Amino acid sequence: MNFSAASHRIPLSDGNSIPVIGLGTYSDPRPVPGETYMAVKTAIDRGYQHIDGAYLYYNEHEVGEAIREKIAEGKVKREEIFYCGKLWATDLDPERVRPALERTLQSLKLQYVDLYIIEIPMAFKPGKEVYPKDENGQWLYHKSDLCATWEALEACKDAGLVKSLGVSNFNRRQLELILNKPGLKYKPVSNQVECHPYFTQQKLLKFCRQHDIVIVAYSPLGTCRNPMWVNVSSPSLLKDKLLNSLGKKYNKTAAQIGLRFNIQRGVVVIPKSFNPQRIQENFQIFDFSLTEEEMKDIEALNKNVRFVELLMWSDHPEYPFHDEY
Repeated sequence: MNFSAASHRIPLSDGNSIPVIGLGTYSDPRPVPGETYMAVKTAIDRGYQHIDGAYLYYNEHEVGEAIREKIAEGKVKREEIFYCGKLWATDLDPERVRPALERTLQSLKLQYVDLYIIEIPMAFKPGKEVYPKDENGQWLYHKSDLCATWEALEACKDAGLVKSLGVSNFNRRQLELILNKPGLKYKPVSNQVECHPYFTQQKLLKFCRQHDIVIVAYSPLGTCRNPMWVNVSSPSLLKDKLLNSLGKKYNKTAAQIGLRFNIQRGVVVIPKSFNPQRIQENFQIFDFSLTEEEMKDIEALNKNVRFVELLMWSDHPEYPFHDEY
């Protein structure tokens, strides 16, 4: 794939396309007011066209403001911007799907999103609480019917509120549930999962390729160290010897080598940053390429180590990570 800063899209199975690098906008703890707005403006100025966000991130209004401002300036056209929004676990009941998407559109003040995905395959009790618990501090789970949720998403696409539909954190079994759904109208075009040199997702990647599903890599450089949902004993990816030695060879950072590795495999990356210099650096991955041998060497770093384990929900009937892939 010959990507360049100006032209770096991957075709999706529904005829649309996705830029191979995007800006992630998740922040832990919550972002400082104004921070996301500045980051998105910086990213668009540097050449990014893909912004990855979610209702759950509490900053979609700032993302929308930045996008609209750049459109008004003439820096980009709306059709050049690719925004991915997410349906949260408390809104998986079919009647809640469209209102959830409309709430996102209202925050963004945009007519449509380019991609809307089910954020996790585990349903939580519907309601105002995004992390519902009972009086004893136990999680309030909810029975999901992912096929019914998917049909509600298909209706949103038919209504013109979204261009493409996808999922996130789905394992093979959960993907097959949708792919084999009777009367399936639109296939998932993407599956957003953790993916990096220490967790290359070879089996899931192969399965998704067979079904024309693009893998979008979250935490492509590792992740923050919040012990509530992250395996903090895992090694730091950016200190890896091989990534750093290749960085020296190409006059790049270990992060740029890690990102380049994924895009050369046809995996979309969405590194998150609110730091203008890093936002720029993460995008500078189009002026070099790794050799076949280097790609194999990086692939061999795989430890099958998940940073984002979400163990606090491992007793949920639809917890996706008990399966091999």
